[in-house]
Amino acid sequence: MLTKKIKIGNLYIGGGEPIRIQSMTNTKTKDVEATVEQILSLESLGCDIIRVAVPDLDSAKAISKIKSRIHIPLVADIHFDYKLALEAIYNGADKIRINPGNIGDERKVQEIAKEAKRYGIAVRVGANSGSLPKDILQKYKSPVPEAIVEAAIYQVKLLEKFDFDNIVVSVKSSNVLTTIRSYEILSQNLNYPLHVGLTEAGTFVAGTVKSSIAIGYLLMKGIGDTIRVSLTDSPEKEVIVAKEILKSLNLRKGVKIVSCPTCARCNVDLLKIADEVEKRLQNLDLDITVAIMGCAVNGPGEAKEADVGVACGVGEGLLFKKGKILRKVKENEIVDELVKEIYSLS
Repeated sequence: MLTKKIKIGNLYIGGGEPIRIQSMTNTKTKDVEATVEQILSLESLGCDIIRVAVPDLDSAKAISKIKSRIHIPLVADIHFDYKLALEAIYNGADKIRINPGNIGDERKVQEIAKEAKRYGIAVRVGANSGSLPKDILQKYKSPVPEAIVEAAIYQVKLLEKFDFDNIVVSVKSSNVLTTIRSYEILSQNLNYPLHVGLTEAGTFVAGTVKSSIAIGYLLMKGIGDTIRVSLTDSPEKEVIVAKEILKSLNLRKGVKIVSCPTCARCNVDLLKIADEVEKRLQNLDLDITVAIMGCAVNGPGEAKEADVGVACGVGEGLLFKKGKILRKVKENEIVDELVKEIYSLS
């Protein structure tokens, strides 16, 4: 679904632009060194937009120092105190995220809209199931999709009332089905870019599964302009999972790895081989498929169909490239030889 095109720092979202990956730092924002270090790490993995929490004035003032040392747009996450939003704007934030459940009365929203417009930055209205306005929660009795969407639309209309339309919207829940339905409803009612994801998705395994289902489903329906995989884990893992979601839907370039789960037929340490290859190719922007297979059942077929592949035997592997057999290599040489052939295609 084609949404309005919005500028965030040095890039655009919506309007047919590529789906952007976002994450959020878990450092103390006022610790500039730690925050910059983490953001640079996330940049190297393919993060497009970074969000930082702004719980106090020192954090808001740190934004200018952080911005001078990173290369991707920075979003200031604001709750409760609208003055922190203003300070973040003055210190160079590229976007402000506010929550309709806790930002306060209309006058405060008006002040944020006025300054965001003056500085030419965007505002994300982020409605979450766990922090809905009391009147809306009382009306619906529970955080159902209709309640989450109503909270978001109310805040959007309020910003529009103050002549502000440089808006991004999200309607998140920790429940997969609630999240999906909320975005489906919202996409039929607004034309602003949508930031898609679950909130409090969970630990690495559970959060990855839930996020992949919800985000993948919505993207397949054309809903979503930016995504965040929210994990109780390192932000780096959020970016890695988000990239895999986009690659699996052919929405982002990158190496796709096909590897077998192994069984009694496998006679090499395939897990170690696959993990090492994945690490070495993490930042390679090459749209190819690599097959890492453990035996002769599906191995030769998968390796032959991939751009580069290996079918392993007893302590060795048979290398394939573009459907042709190259050579046999010893088990301890597989990773190096496979990676060398992959990079020869770049």
